[in-house]
Amino acid sequence: MSTRARLTGSLQEKPRSVSRGHPKRRLDLRTVAGPALTEAIQDYLKAIYKLQEGDARVSVTALAREQRVAAGSASEMVKKLAALELVDHAPYKGIRLTPAGERVAVEVIRHHRLLELYLAETLGVDVDDVHDEADRLEHVLSEELETRIDRALGFPTHDPHGDPIPNAALEWPKSQAS
Repeated sequence: MSTRARLTGSLQEKPRSVSRGHPKRRLDLRTVAGPALTEAIQDYLKAIYKLQEGDARVSVTALAREQRVAAGSASEMVKKLAALELVDHAPYKGIRLTPAGERVAVEVIRHHRLLELYLAETLGVDVDDVHDEADRLEHVLSEELETRIDRALGFPTHDPHGDPIPNAALEWPKSQAS
């Protein structure tokens, strides 16, 4: 069953831990937000995660710049994310991921970084090329294939760029945790 989420490339943010309700239950985005989350929604959540530091809020302007879209387009997406309860938005005060939004963002980051490592180590794709490939595949990776890739790679903690990979429970490696 595919969750169709987990984001990122070589984000250089300080990892934050993500608490999950039940340690053995896999994240199913249908229970988070009803219909499957689109690639655009996942990409926006990833961008907010990248920009957000601690409890700081992200401005719509900064988000628009990161996504390379007009501020009006970013504002419309923020309204959708707020309606899905994936972000808290206070007009003129910024955006902050909700726990559900952060889980989705970290899930996509996990997919992305596992894919980068798999492409580089197993398929021999040049490290400079794995990011774009992982960007295309991160949204469609099934949980079963993710588990198999994780196992085949020996449950790695870092991608080929040295960025941390959250584990299956969406927890960051201990050496990187804040």
